[in-house]
Amino acid sequence: MSTRSYRDIRRGFSRRIYVGKVPIGDGAPIAVQTMTNTPTTNIKATIEQIQRCEANGADIVRVSCPNEESSKALKQITAQVNVPIVADIHFHYKLAIEAAKNGAACLRINPGNIGSVSRVREVVKAAKDNNCSMRIGVNAGSLEKQLLEKYGEPCPRAMVESALNQLRILEDNDFHNVKISVKSSDIFLTTFAYKDLAQVCDYPLHIGVTESGAQRIGTVKSSIGIGALLWSGVGDTIRVSLSASPEEEVKVGFDILRSLNLRKRGVNVISCPSCARQQFDVIENVRVLEDRLTHITTPMTVAVIGCVVNGPGEARYADIGIIGGGKGTHMVYAAGQPKHRLKRKDTVDYMVKLIEQKAAEIESEIKAQKMVHSGDKTE
Repeated sequence: MSTRSYRDIRRGFSRRIYVGKVPIGDGAPIAVQTMTNTPTTNIKATIEQIQRCEANGADIVRVSCPNEESSKALKQITAQVNVPIVADIHFHYKLAIEAAKNGAACLRINPGNIGSVSRVREVVKAAKDNNCSMRIGVNAGSLEKQLLEKYGEPCPRAMVESALNQLRILEDNDFHNVKISVKSSDIFLTTFAYKDLAQVCDYPLHIGVTESGAQRIGTVKSSIGIGALLWSGVGDTIRVSLSASPEEEVKVGFDILRSLNLRKRGVNVISCPSCARQQFDVIENVRVLEDRLTHITTPMTVAVIGCVVNGPGEARYADIGIIGGGKGTHMVYAAGQPKHRLKRKDTVDYMVKLIEQKAAEIESEIKAQKMVHSGDKTE
């Protein structure tokens, strides 16, 4: 079995939509989303938070619009950020219309709680006029009363039925620029609902385990739920929902995608858990190293292994590696090959310099390849 064959994930293909300029579905890169937690009316704080998320690679950011002042604030917010903004709307159809006019690239709504058919029609018109997509957001914690009475409790069938009912409203108004989510805080309910939904519609799916908890447990639950769905080929865009900063959600999102070889951004550090054989403090060195490498967006792999048991094998597939050796010296690897021994205390400083140099080389190669391909197209 080749390395490529067992690592490939065969994704199911959905139809293509756009959130701003970001393609969703039909084989596009899986987009990483997050949501601001600042008051939207605090325009300065919201913009700064979005920009921090941008710096960490966020493709799309959602902003809550609970009142008229918030939907009006979008005009200034969207003008000063680069990522497309999703306006989170509940109940008030006029806020959806205002958000579309004020620069939102997508409206997150439940058509069923917007109001009458005529109100939905007005929202659809605003979305069409302003090139907005929509996300139908079904949540196990807020299912319609009639579905809870029908099924007795939140369950995959109830969530899928809710999504299809909401979708039908938009389709009846000739609106198809739609993505769908069916989220729950329960991993099993979430994954079964998404898999069932993927069998009955071809709209792109926004996946995530909602309200997953604080940073540690939320990361674990999200990794299991999102990872299981992506592994089975389900999902076109993700959000890791944490009781933490939006920037952390973005980082975990990319870590999940990078672990599945679905997106490559930044430095992937392979490190051992350390043991009595370690020749340097692996845990502390990795902690500092990861903090020092957050500015690098170039895809690359770095191995930090404390001893020679597994070190050479891991370093063989890394761009840069450092392996603990005897008598206070460590072996430095480059492109999978041993290069030289290192005997110094400022190991992290030295590794950061090597990694930055390698990142610059990779970027230069990428740029050169693009120029070649560009030249091929113009000939």
